[in-house]
Amino acid sequence: MARYTDAVCRLCRREGEKLFLKGTRCLGPKCAFETKGYPPGEHGIRLMGRRRRQSDYSLQLREKQKARRIYGVYEKQFRRYFQAATRAQGLTGIELIRLLETRLDNVVFRLGFASSRSQARQLVTHGHFEVNERKVNIPSYTVDADDVITVRTRSKRNGFFAPADWQPADQTPTWLALDAESLQGQVLRIPSAEEMGSISLNVQLIVEYYSAR
Repeated sequence: MARYTDAVCRLCRREGEKLFLKGTRCLGPKCAFETKGYPPGEHGIRLMGRRRRQSDYSLQLREKQKARRIYGVYEKQFRRYFQAATRAQGLTGIELIRLLETRLDNVVFRLGFASSRSQARQLVTHGHFEVNERKVNIPSYTVDADDVITVRTRSKRNGFFAPADWQPADQTPTWLALDAESLQGQVLRIPSAEEMGSISLNVQLIVEYYSAR
């Protein structure tokens, strides 16, 4: 599957809720989900306000697609994460989200170094971050407890991370710690189910989707 290159706002409209794929733009008046609150496509506006009965499969598929789009991973990648979650100890759905949350691009986003996961993925790919003093440019790199994520010294000098331009996240998750002055974050622990409770995904539907395949 090729990377999605169309307008990402269409994805939010397709899922019927904001997925916050464009960072701060999603919070402003120009958000397409606010100005076009109907599904994309030729007949989308005709479906506005209508309720269609969805099958169990449709509900499961939509939840899986929503999770993929939130974290920005391919179908094959997502299936591998699910297979890894089934082998882990604990509930499969919780383990799946835990694996996605501990991706380096997601941690960079959670620390506030980027306004969206897609921007975080680009920053990681361009080599702006170190993990435990080693350059890492793989967005899917899995962080572990006590790992230290730092903006590289040469990257601190460019305009993006200048103190006047960069602002830390309003709220850093409890399983992460941020030192805004030194542009450094640390993974305090692998997130628990309670610490991931704010993620609006019905993981049971995702488990049911793959279990039926």
